[in-house]
Amino acid sequence: MPEAPLPAIRSLPSWLLGRAAARGRALVAEALAAEGMKMWHHVVLSAVRDLAPVAQADLGRSVQLDPKDLVGILNDLQSAGLVVREPDPNDRRKNAVSLTGEGGRLLKRCEKAAREANDALLAPLSAAERDRFMDLLIRISGTQR
Repeated sequence: MPEAPLPAIRSLPSWLLGRAAARGRALVAEALAAEGMKMWHHVVLSAVRDLAPVAQADLGRSVQLDPKDLVGILNDLQSAGLVVREPDPNDRRKNAVSLTGEGGRLLKRCEKAAREANDALLAPLSAAERDRFMDLLIRISGTQR
């Protein structure tokens, strides 16, 4: 059997992590799409739940999203009745974003779908291997649990 093309590249941890990440994103995107949700919309909805009421500018910084992109996502979420933007009680010149009841219900369904997609991604690993893999990912990504 002939050797796979680009063996030096395909053996790099960065290349393998990129492939795994792309597969994970695709699985999660597909699961969220079944709920009518896009990835960034889910991220923003989740951040609103965690931070609400949150000033729009603070929300954008927390998810590291360009303000123009955030406005479009918030417009979509508000049009769908998932969030509300109201004057910020601390500074009436700013908008504060909060989750609606429907937004909270959809977020719970999306979180379940995302967990199931991640379970599918990690299905080839035993429970112990999953725990070890997550610990290793956290160490090399520089994030904390």
